[in-house]
Amino acid sequence: MYKKFFKRFLDILISLISLIILSPIMLIVAILVRIKLGSPIIFKQERPGKNEKIFKLYKFRSMSDKKDENGNLLPDTKRLTKFGKILRSTSLDELPELVNILKGDMSLIGPRPLLVRYLPFYTQEERHRHDVRPGLTGLAQINGRNNLTWEQRFEYDLKYVNNVTFINDLKILFKTFFKVLKREDIAIGEPNSILDFDEYRQESNNS
Repeated sequence: MYKKFFKRFLDILISLISLIILSPIMLIVAILVRIKLGSPIIFKQERPGKNEKIFKLYKFRSMSDKKDENGNLLPDTKRLTKFGKILRSTSLDELPELVNILKGDMSLIGPRPLLVRYLPFYTQEERHRHDVRPGLTGLAQINGRNNLTWEQRFEYDLKYVNNVTFINDLKILFKTFFKVLKREDIAIGEPNSILDFDEYRQESNNS
């Protein structure tokens, strides 16, 4: 009952209330992004949602448009500014995803939406992470976040998909709140960050 009806109702209610309450903060962040990084203020990227349906995910922009002498964008680590790192470490860049939740693209709780280019590299079992709406936060995010291996992330994702309950969602929501306050398990632009999933799976297949 919760998974089919009340979860979506709570997503709408909480995301709407959050957008109203957090609108002053979002306005300030938007102004700072415009001043420090320019336009566009909102970063949009296609991600696979429930049943692998593609949607546009919204975030506050956190990287510059710096290019090399040939006009090509520099690597992400060189375009991620100090201001952008602050946005990511505080999760302020994620606030526009509340609009995605209100629209029905996402849920408050669920597996994080990953890149579209990863789709061909999932195993049949891993694809089940798309049986539910992707989330603003999830079980993997409160159990290691960026410090987890891909196998560990997917293990947590599938564990969540197989046990969607109100109590579990409530626990994840509260634990996420404290994780964000403590800024735990965040690895931004560090040399030891794990490979992108497609590169990781290709390396694993070649080894």
